[in-house]
Amino acid sequence: MAGSRRKSPGITPEILLRAYSIGLFPMAESADDPEIFWVEPELRGVLPFDHFHVSKSLAKTVRRNPFEIRFDHAFDQVIAACAEETSGRPSTWINRTIRSLYSTLFDMGHAHTVEAWDGDELVGGLYGVSLGSAFFGESMFSRRTDASKICLVHLVGRLREKGFTLLDTQFTTEHLKTFGAIDVPKADYAGMLAAAMESPHLKF
Repeated sequence: MAGSRRKSPGITPEILLRAYSIGLFPMAESADDPEIFWVEPELRGVLPFDHFHVSKSLAKTVRRNPFEIRFDHAFDQVIAACAEETSGRPSTWINRTIRSLYSTLFDMGHAHTVEAWDGDELVGGLYGVSLGSAFFGESMFSRRTDASKICLVHLVGRLREKGFTLLDTQFTTEHLKTFGAIDVPKADYAGMLAAAMESPHLKF
């Protein structure tokens, strides 16, 4: 994990928001490790709205509306699903402290979800943090084919509609790169973040 990493002996929701505003985000070594540390990557993952790419096959699936999409309907269920160990994700960095902190951010209006539902079943989703005109994507999960991808498409649509200027993905993955995610040097990211923080906090 390239970049600086600093231990955090104690953290509150207010400290967490301040950290986001200056380019830091928290992680834990594992779900069972109570310790949290701050991360500041040398290369930051960003998904530019003007380069957002949806493949033809996914666009066709989105048009079929296979799932009901909800926003901020079941935050605790989404973060719990993101924290689950699966065959493709045998370990997770989302510990109890992180779940509690982000649940409080949700109550404060700073954490949000995009959810895919099949009837009464939650089959995919993502969550993140909004601050100023920035949205910081945290994690996603999928229990059905393309469910999390469809949530990402709806997230970008929502952010564009509301006037957000920055979608931070923290890191890039091959999966996110297919949507147009890029690596931004820390110094360049700092400028993008500062501009987003000058904006009044946008309603998600």
